[in-house]
Amino acid sequence: MNKIQIIGNLVRDPETRSVSGYNGDTQVCSFTVAANGRRRSNQNNQNGQQQDDTLFIRVSVWGTRADVCQRYLAKGNKVFVTGELQQPRTYQDQSGNTRVSLEMRADDFEFLTSRAEAEAMRQNGGMSASPAAPAAPTAQNNGFTAVESDDLPF
Repeated sequence: MNKIQIIGNLVRDPETRSVSGYNGDTQVCSFTVAANGRRRSNQNNQNGQQQDDTLFIRVSVWGTRADVCQRYLAKGNKVFVTGELQQPRTYQDQSGNTRVSLEMRADDFEFLTSRAEAEAMRQNGGMSASPAAPAAPTAQNNGFTAVESDDLPF
């Protein structure tokens, strides 16, 4: 079984293209997700300190879902993607170094950035706006925070 799940942020806006096939034209939406992780470094640090790692994974979404990704995803949005890891590709960069490209074909995805957060990021040029502080508990709200219906995922 070849299944991968990643959560990360889009590095740039998605790109959509049309691919001709035996069933006609099919839409393909491609975007790159930066997924952060941590590991212990035993080579350089004798204390085994944690180091942050970032993987850049190129994702392709096919068919009618490609249009959804193109419409609602943008640079900086957080997304959860599941799919099939493709054979890694190697290439030479401009300096002549050999690089490896990780790619996946998405089976399913979920947007983790709310509409309000996405709109705030667009207005700030792709930068995440600092979230508003939650309302202090009062007798009227019984410790609950009011939520706008636009923020609900359903």
